[in-house]
Amino acid sequence: MLKGKTALVTGSTSGIGLGIAKALARQGANIVLNGFGDVDGPRAEVLAAGQSAGVQVAYHGADMSRAADIEDMMKSAASQFGRVDILVNNAGIQHVASIEDFPVERWDAIIAINLSSVFHSTRLSLPGMKAKGWGRIVNVASTAGLKGYRYVSAYVAAKHGVIGLTRALALEVAPRGVTVNAVCPGYTETEMVAQAVQNIVRKTGRGEDAARAELAASNPQQRLV
Repeated sequence: MLKGKTALVTGSTSGIGLGIAKALARQGANIVLNGFGDVDGPRAEVLAAGQSAGVQVAYHGADMSRAADIEDMMKSAASQFGRVDILVNNAGIQHVASIEDFPVERWDAIIAINLSSVFHSTRLSLPGMKAKGWGRIVNVASTAGLKGYRYVSAYVAAKHGVIGLTRALALEVAPRGVTVNAVCPGYTETEMVAQAVQNIVRKTGRGEDAARAELAASNPQQRLV
């Protein structure tokens, strides 16, 4: 279905981003991966998912807190595949602390990676999408963009910003054949949630099962996604 299209998924070497990259590859899209940590394993998984469609998989290790890195990533994607047709803004980090104890540098990093990177990657991909008259931008927000959670003020603020940005952009580009949408997952089985579980265990002394149950209780299904 997406044969000949190119999808760039930020934060796609693990978790939700990797799952999205594999799903798009199965539909025939060439993939640009981005993220930290192991690259060979995720690349192999995405190649396998898109093998029957002859999908190509590239990687760029842009630090999503740096505008210059994001610009270099977009240029690299364009040089390899012509343009980015599908942009999935998924990169994100987390930190847990009360507002008075929240480190300023962590606040700045979370806003940069979770919110400002969406602005930068979108502004750089839109000219090609508009020229083609077709584009898809999907912002991975969170239920934290719809309501508040204690002790994750920066994350909540950033995700509220992502949803607001999505609404504004959708109206701007709708006449040009480009759609902009956000998805808002609840607590999902990812490395970020695994870290949250360990943080609860460390701070409360409760066991892992109890910590996981506390997070799962926020989801309508009463389980992790």
